[in-house]
Amino acid sequence: MDALIALLLIVLMLVVLGSGLWIGLALLGVAVFAMQTFSSRPVGDAMVLTIWGSTSSWTLTALPLFLWMGEILFRTRLSEGMFRGLAPWLNRLPGRLLHINVIGCAIFAAVSGSSAATCATIGKITLPELKKRGYPDPMAIGTLSGAGTLGLLIPPSIIMIVYGVAANVSIAKLFMAGVLPGILLALVFMGYIVVWALRHPEQVPAADASMGLLAKVYEGRHLIPVVLLIALVLGSIYSGLATATEAAALGVAGSLGLAVVEGSMSWQRFVDGLAASVRVYCMIGLILAGASFLTLAMGFIGLPRHLAEFIGGLGLSPFVLMLSLVLFFIVLGCFLDGISMVVLTMAVLLPTVQKAGFDLIWFGIFIVLVVEMAQITPPVGFNLFVLQGLTKRDITWLARVSMPMFWLMCGFVLLVYFVPGIVTWLPSQMQ
Repeated sequence: MDALIALLLIVLMLVVLGSGLWIGLALLGVAVFAMQTFSSRPVGDAMVLTIWGSTSSWTLTALPLFLWMGEILFRTRLSEGMFRGLAPWLNRLPGRLLHINVIGCAIFAAVSGSSAATCATIGKITLPELKKRGYPDPMAIGTLSGAGTLGLLIPPSIIMIVYGVAANVSIAKLFMAGVLPGILLALVFMGYIVVWALRHPEQVPAADASMGLLAKVYEGRHLIPVVLLIALVLGSIYSGLATATEAAALGVAGSLGLAVVEGSMSWQRFVDGLAASVRVYCMIGLILAGASFLTLAMGFIGLPRHLAEFIGGLGLSPFVLMLSLVLFFIVLGCFLDGISMVVLTMAVLLPTVQKAGFDLIWFGIFIVLVVEMAQITPPVGFNLFVLQGLTKRDITWLARVSMPMFWLMCGFVLLVYFVPGIVTWLPSQMQ
């Protein structure tokens, strides 16, 4: 009977989502149907209490603040300065300026928290420059597609905040857990560029005019503002001086200060940035509200418990369970965005992964990694949509040039499983 109810709700969910209805409203609609049909609990008061509880969490305050910080930086000249500051140092590295895609995304990820914002911002700067200098489109766009996903892994990360609230774990520790994997994954992407450049030297344009050390250092001054902002946000969290929410407020103040100092902040840009962050947060808030009510409805029906018992009864080893979850999220990523995937599945999966002995901080980074992979799987890979808007290329072509990055991320997930200290060491050192 439970299997039939679960199948009915899944089919209903797919039908409603396929109709084009907003994801948050779709989740609410399916939850109301489930509560009304399969539970005796009054729907109205349960909905009000659940939605209020899920959207009034103090921890969640960090989310709109980090969104606003990203929007402020998106409208400043800070990102253009990154290209100027990095380019002179990469001329002698195989692959040359292609590395700016990865390093630029890693740096911007540390101040934006959003994969789509990272991909769009860095893409607007690097793609025209790389095309003008003769770098091949498949490598320029493919590396940007993969590196853009670092916006989810390198803190502050919006999806980590959502997971932290859903799993009731420390967001500050999640942020710290993402630092080493984020840096290592960026190095993996850069290693791929080096190998490609050594195998195809004829496709790499000639180096720019050589600069002396002092000239390189002088151009590197453009990196100072963004490095200071990263140090302010992550340093305050790691030292224990600030919570994630307080660090987000510091980040907003710092980004506003930088924008004013460099003269790129106007009243119109201030209003546009604030409005854009409010729009995105309202969309995420509606998804969270719908998902939390659907989680409650499924709890009353008993589906999470029965599913956890079913999976537990299969006797899967932790490794096979991890592989199954990777496949599950990759398939889910073909239909849903990352935040929806996390909030929809956590209530069902957390009892199972705890029973399997997974650390919840480690599991949070694992989830972020597989959601990153889903960002570049068609038909609903958000980074692919962003790149389609930037390049006007066909989505299947974009998916094809992104596949090497996808396989590198698959290998990286295995590395994190077999060497969990990559994730857990830094949080364990926090004050």
